Amino acid sequence: MLLRRISIAAITLTTCLAAARPGDFRVIGPGGGGAMFHPTISPHDANTVLVACDMTGAYITHDAGRSWRMFNLRGVVHFFAFDPVERNTIYAGATGLWRSSDGGETWRLVYPKPSAIRAIRMNSDHAEEEILADPDPLGSITALAIDSSDSRKLYVAAGNKQQRAFFASNNGGESWERRATLSEPPLRMWVDPFSHRIYAAAKHSIAALTGTAVTVEKSPANASFIDVSAGFAANAQPTFYGITERSAFVSHDAGSTWQQCQLPGNGGDFRAVATSLRHPKVAYLSYSELAIDARPWLGVAKTVDSGAHWSLVWKDGDVLDPHVHDAWIAPLLGPGWGGNPFALGVAEQNPEICYGTDDGRTMQTVDGGRSWNAVYSRRAPNGAWTSTGLDVTTNYGIHFDPFDRNRQFITYTDIGLFRSEDGGRSWQSSIKGVPREWRNTTYWIEFDPVVKNRMWSVNSYTHDLPRPKMWRQASPDSYRGGVCRSDDGGRTWIKSSEGMPETAATHILLDPTSRPASRTLYVAAFGRGVYKSTNGGKTWDVKNSGIAGPQPFAWRLARRENGTLFLVVARRSEDTPGALYRSDDGAETWRPVSLPQGVTGPNGLTVDPHSQRLYLAAWARPAGMHGEGGGIYLSDDDGASWRHILHRDQHIYDVTIDPHNPDILYAAGFESSAWRSTDRGKHWSRIPGFNFKWGHRVIPDPADANKIYVTTFGGSVWHGAVNGRPAILDIATPELH
Repeated sequence: MLLRRISIAAITLTTCLAAARPGDFRVIGPGGGGAMFHPTISPHDANTVLVACDMTGAYITHDAGRSWRMFNLRGVVHFFAFDPVERNTIYAGATGLWRSSDGGETWRLVYPKPSAIRAIRMNSDHAEEEILADPDPLGSITALAIDSSDSRKLYVAAGNKQQRAFFASNNGGESWERRATLSEPPLRMWVDPFSHRIYAAAKHSIAALTGTAVTVEKSPANASFIDVSAGFAANAQPTFYGITERSAFVSHDAGSTWQQCQLPGNGGDFRAVATSLRHPKVAYLSYSELAIDARPWLGVAKTVDSGAHWSLVWKDGDVLDPHVHDAWIAPLLGPGWGGNPFALGVAEQNPEICYGTDDGRTMQTVDGGRSWNAVYSRRAPNGAWTSTGLDVTTNYGIHFDPFDRNRQFITYTDIGLFRSEDGGRSWQSSIKGVPREWRNTTYWIEFDPVVKNRMWSVNSYTHDLPRPKMWRQASPDSYRGGVCRSDDGGRTWIKSSEGMPETAATHILLDPTSRPASRTLYVAAFGRGVYKSTNGGKTWDVKNSGIAGPQPFAWRLARRENGTLFLVVARRSEDTPGALYRSDDGAETWRPVSLPQGVTGPNGLTVDPHSQRLYLAAWARPAGMHGEGGGIYLSDDDGASWRHILHRDQHIYDVTIDPHNPDILYAAGFESSAWRSTDRGKHWSRIPGFNFKWGHRVIPDPADANKIYVTTFGGSVWHGAVNGRPAILDIATPELH
């Protein structure tokens, strides 16, 4: 068997188009907020556009960006391609090569063949999927081109790290023939609609394939391209635009010769370039650090004469370009937060239409760059923002003000805390007063149950905990963050961390039996342990007695009604397991609770309010095909013994109990599923309608017993009903559904 690794990094939601999801699941939030890539416009209908993100979600619009539907292929999409003949046929390269024949509603696996799949392995930090297929003659597909004269003719660049090759199929991917070896993996591929010659652009070359013969033209001065775009016109050689990090070039003879492009000003860093497939005189170029009048600028440049001259059609500096009409990101976070586009996509039929995607936004021009408009969010009548369906945000909880049912909060990574004053219909930033260096992530908030408008938040510059990638890059001693307090319902905050060193504060818990004038609070500080305050957060003391080892990865806290505290310590590595602790004296001392046998990655602990039952969410060890030691474990005796009650999903992030009925449990994790049990964990069923790859936790809707919220690692918050009828979601291939 040949192992095919598919890299994944995280996802988002469906909102509007076509058939509703089971349970009418939809995304809520302000929209945007994370990196977006590969804007691809249909050659048949410029209103249909595709965008991918680095968090496993993919998005499609059929109304020119006014609304988007997220679809999920269980991995990050690396490219899209529209069939040039069949308007409803689309290809996507993700965990394999996928094809939709119904305009993006459902997807079937083209390669590898479903019948060749032997197993799917999920063993990394993010439960990234690896497909084991036999036979697997192509290996990993990195680029695709389709012949416009016969769209059953497909051409791909594929292989492994050691070797890449051209492969061709004359029957829509049913069988493949190796045509030629490639000297390096291509960035992109095209079929010339006039000559039907195949071109592949790589970092250092342009390769042309005719039959089995390959002609290779070198990049100028051995430049290392980071992006290349091609356009074709009748009775002319292909035009190629190529960029390095510091230079832009154009070739009018299929790469034989190159001319360097000169933008207004000096210098410049480049990210992306795109031309119209059938109008190659027009191209757009993403730039930053372009010096004009001794000031740096970023945005998009455009040429209408094949690169001879360029104008700056998007020019952000210290202030926003008045021609760029963003939603909430640039006005709130500044023009440099989203940056200049990672990727550009130009319509084949109309070069005036271009989309740009960056660190948090998708922007659109339909007038050749004279104006740009955000399509990831729209303003609500109250001045707040609501998503169009393009959401790329990690979040940890949705929180409901106990005194105002219309006031809700979402605790986010990268964009901090957001607040809704209208029951979740629209959202606004809620981090005023939080120290600037803490604003990246709000991990949790806690309300005072009897004092209106009083609340606390835990914040950090370090995001994505407890994923191991974060401490592989930097010691927890360097993490910044702490506690803030609000007395006006989250509108403004003040720092409230005296006695607590800078830390990634990941959870906060309030003792409801403490006096309102001097609340007792507990904080999990990742890499530092547990801190306690007995004066409402004014001052803090470390409470690590009994907790083993340096830099304890204190992650989550839980409290029983009798005051017993539990602490989840995340694992440092596969060789350094996490731990559970219990305190019966208000965190003054801690004693260990044994983990279930084989479990090294505790991730969440939920206590039954009326018994000694504990529910443990566990992250698998990287062993076997699917991981081992993950899922959900139950103890009926406060952790003295455990039994495995959910093993179908080995990467469970958290378990929650329905506050109105302790027999009902919910769970979610990184395997495209949310789970429900109605018998205290004896049996579990998958909740129809939710299929985002990376789920965090399920939170019951306090206003509707039949509905839930699901927080995600990269897909904002999903909201829907638990009793939807099962139906095919996105993937129609049974082996991967």
